[in-house]
Amino acid sequence: MEKTALFPGSFDPFTIGHESIVKRALPLFDKIIIAIGYNSEKKEGYFSLEKRMNWIKKIFANEPRISVEKYEELTVDFCKKMGAKYILRGLRTSADFEYERAIAQTNHYLATEIDTVFFLTAPELTPINSTLVREVIRHGGNASIFVPKEVDLKED
Repeated sequence: MEKTALFPGSFDPFTIGHESIVKRALPLFDKIIIAIGYNSEKKEGYFSLEKRMNWIKKIFANEPRISVEKYEELTVDFCKKMGAKYILRGLRTSADFEYERAIAQTNHYLATEIDTVFFLTAPELTPINSTLVREVIRHGGNASIFVPKEVDLKED
């Protein structure tokens, strides 16, 4: 049976921390689906959904076991739809752990056949997150060191 993991997030933008988690998780899974959550009721992200999807596809263009999808439903429902039995999440801090633990336990309650797998962020990448990158951009800073080279941070 194929081991498929779903890596959900807004990825607004996709950072070198996200890239590291995916690359480190790849040996454990036959397939990883990077799933960009989208809620039509909310304001669109800083970068368009299409731009984020294209960036991630470029980053992993040479890795056929990685795909990029968008979704609007509950993450566990999307996992079922895609045949994923694992949810992949990165942990930077103890606060991340508490937040992600609550979500993982709720997801397990909703779908006992789906497990969450946590990866600790590489120490040198711990301070990097999408919110920080967006703030650097908003204030005119150069955030390119925080994202893979395929990510063009020019605003839409």
